[in-house]
Amino acid sequence: MALTGRTALLAALGSLPVGILAPSWTGLLAVNAPLSLAILCDYALAAPVRTLRFTRSGDTSVRLGDAAEVQLTVTNSSRRRLRAQLRDAWPPSSWPAGTEQASSRHTVTIPPGEQRRLATVLRPTRRGDRRAERITVRSYGPLGLAARQGYHRVPWTVRVLPPFTSRKHLPSRLARLRELDGRTSVLTRGEGTEFDSLRAYVPGDDTRSIDWRATARQSAVAVRTWRPERDRHILIVLDTGRTSASRVGDVPRLDAAMDATLLLTALATRAGDRVDLLAYDRRVRARVQGRTTTGDVLATVVNTLASLEPELVETDARGLSTIALSDAPRGSLIVLLTSLEAAPVEEGLLPLLPQLTQRHTVLLAAVSDPRIEEMAKGRGTVDAVYEAAAGTQAQSERRSTAEKLHRHGVVVVDATPDNLAPALADAYLALKAAGRL
Repeated sequence: MALTGRTALLAALGSLPVGILAPSWTGLLAVNAPLSLAILCDYALAAPVRTLRFTRSGDTSVRLGDAAEVQLTVTNSSRRRLRAQLRDAWPPSSWPAGTEQASSRHTVTIPPGEQRRLATVLRPTRRGDRRAERITVRSYGPLGLAARQGYHRVPWTVRVLPPFTSRKHLPSRLARLRELDGRTSVLTRGEGTEFDSLRAYVPGDDTRSIDWRATARQSAVAVRTWRPERDRHILIVLDTGRTSASRVGDVPRLDAAMDATLLLTALATRAGDRVDLLAYDRRVRARVQGRTTTGDVLATVVNTLASLEPELVETDARGLSTIALSDAPRGSLIVLLTSLEAAPVEEGLLPLLPQLTQRHTVLLAAVSDPRIEEMAKGRGTVDAVYEAAAGTQAQSERRSTAEKLHRHGVVVVDATPDNLAPALADAYLALKAAGRL
């Protein structure tokens, strides 16, 4: 049984004259006995909670930052009118801070044998699965003095997907890709490694592209046009070790790497390349293989990344290299999204690079912190001078690490969270244009 504020108010109003006019047990009994009887009658007339039936419907997935609506159908199968307050409990990250109470609580009145549909709007603040906890019901009597209270478990899961904010860069990169493929009127001459078609020679064409056999069969000089090869294999490796848990501004490094992964996946699948995904630290956390349809690949990668979280362990570079070598056929592009911290790279990755670069093209993408550049430019106060020295040293270490990777034949992309995805896409297109893919 739950008593309401109305009950407390009536008790206080009844006790006030008793305390002034007749302060005795008789006076208290004269006030509380009728009130207690009214409470018991009100409780007895309240609709039972156990006989209520609930069903759910609505959204099962939503992008981070968007709203999802889950409908809750309440059926009152009892013979009494239901006057109730419901709390539809979800994890705290299902709403922005301070909005949970307004979003999860509902007031409803349902006549006997009827049903009502309620809508709970979720605005998740984190990726992953959000599962409904339980529905708590407080059923009030007609007088509003007492209530029955109980709960029902009605399971439902909403998967919160990565926001894919970098998709705004996709149209411009697809236009560049069409230029490389020769599917638009803008033809980039001499790029690519796969024969596309013949056309008439124009001044300025590379004479090495002249097809002499075709020229001999016709009156005009014919040249070959080229396009990047299709159906190449790309293995994207996400480092989910401790370095991926650090935040750059408001964005975890892993989330920035995920956004870059989605843009590269969308672009590469449109180019006809096969994309596989591997998330690894000391063991495989997620894997996507064998998908061939463009929409199917991107949807699978998005769904796989939704529940991926960083692990506070040091990444096993040797194990990562072994799995990459076993998963990727010879001549693949291996895209490694990790950090450029000197110690993990020099101690873990550098000794293993010759095995990778001998068989594959390796591209390493890392998230840089713009705060380091700001620190390096700091002047004026003593604290700013110390910060400038620390920032300059951090910049120097990153450049040194990148140069060592370059010497091993690794293409390095080092960009801020906002710029990592487009920079990685540009690096992929540059490799295609150079004939390395």
